This record gives sequence, C-alpha cells and structure tokens, in this order.
Amino acid sequence: MRDPQSKLAPTQTNQSSDKLLNLLEILSEQIEPLRLRDIARLCGMNVSTTLRFLTALQRRGYVAQDAETARYYLTFKLCVLAQNLTTFFDVRGVALPFLRDVARAFSESCHLAIEDNMTVVYIEVVNANKTLMSTQHIGNVAPLHCTGVGKTFLADYSSAELERYIAVKKLPAYTEHTLTDPRELKSELERVRSAGYALDNQECEIGARCVAAPIRDYTGKTKAGLSVSGPAVRMTDDHIFAHLPFLLEAAARISARMGWTNWTKT
Repeated sequence: MRDPQSKLAPTQTNQSSDKLLNLLEILSEQIEPLRLRDIARLCGMNVSTTLRFLTALQRRGYVAQDAETARYYLTFKLCVLAQNLTTFFDVRGVALPFLRDVARAFSESCHLAIEDNMTVVYIEVVNANKTLMSTQHIGNVAPLHCTGVGKTFLADYSSAELERYIAVKKLPAYTEHTLTDPRELKSELERVRSAGYALDNQECEIGARCVAAPIRDYTGKTKAGLSVSGPAVRMTDDHIFAHLPFLLEAAARISARMGWTNWTKT
C-alpha cells in the first residue's frame, strides 16, 4: 500500500506531480533501461507527456539516456536525497506529537525507545500529567527480553540474531514473571509478530505493566518502539485493550512518516 497521501481524491492532488512520481517509481522497479514508448505504456501516459517528464528529470540529473540505445534509466542522484534524509531525519521529532496523544488517551506515561547494542534505550518520555510520572527517563536503558518495547525489537530479529542475543544476554530473571526459557521467549515473540504489539506483564518490574508497538522505517525494519507503561492496578487488561487502537494507530502513522508504505488506518 502506498503512502497515506495516495488516499486523497485526484482533485486534492497535483496530477502532474503525481504522474512524475509514478514515473520515478516505475523506473526504480526496472532491471534494465527502457524505451520511451515502454515507459509511456507502463505509466499510462502518452509519449509526448512522458518525454516531457523524462527531459525534465534528465536535465536535473535524475534520469540518463543511453547514447547507443536511446533507452532511459534512473541515476543514483535519488540515493543522495535518501542519504540526506537518513542523516538529518529525527524519529524523536516526528514521534513527539503522537506520544503526547497516546499519553493523553491512556492517562499514562508514553515512551519512545530505540535499540542499541542489544539494549533498550529510552530517547523520549511524555507523562500524562504531573501526578502520573514515569519511572523511566531519557537515557535510561532496559533489557530486551522482559520489556514490551524490547520484545518489539526481538520480534524483528532473525533466528540467528535471536540465538546470539540469548547466548550473550542469558535471559536473566528480573521478576518471577520474566521469561527465562528460550522456548517460552520464542513463543512469545511469535505472538508479538502475529498481534503487532507486545506486553510486559510485570516481567521487568513487579507492579508495572507495559504495552508497546513497533515503529518501522522505509525498509520495514523496526526503527524504534512506542510504549505505554503504568502501575498494574491501572494498566489492567480492560484498560490496555480499550486504548490499544490509539497506540497502534500512532505507531503506524509514525512509521508512515518514516517511509513505511504498508500503512493501514486502524
């Protein structure tokens, strides 16, 4: 599925821009240069319009034409744009407004975390109000195997990566509820993959529960995690599942901003 903006009615979009972007996407999917008439056919445009777009892209260095065959192909200039984006794009800045909305919906603290060296690192915390303060702070670290957000990262691991994590970290118990058996952890991660969210049922800290969802980048890889945590007496199953759609939609919308195209409105 393409970016959410593609859902807009044609009258709400610039049709010329839409055609140009469609042309770029089609060229990016080809394994060899194409003739002008083949590009026009794939784009659903007439030859003269297609040539006008190709000429503009060629003038700006995004498309080149083979001198012998007269066929067109994309250059690597688009990679420069992508590199600039990955260099300067800040997931925290994108996610922060959504964290505030989720914290308000749950009336609990909402966190944004990344993975670093097989460890959860919290990079943003938003409290619902001054009386409901999170025990987590920016810069705090936590294990992967017994936190909701950590499980979203582990669920993205390959089998080999997961085996290495288990061998290195040893799955220590933090509470009586921590999953320390590799078979139980693997079963839990299958559930996370299927459900699209993860739970921490007092596995990291007695008296605290958490629910988390992955944030994906343009490759589909889990780039960060969005989580809500609070006392178990407030974070009941009823409370979590009543507000879970807010969390899932926020994570999906942030992922869409990060370039993940498999976005659907919950």
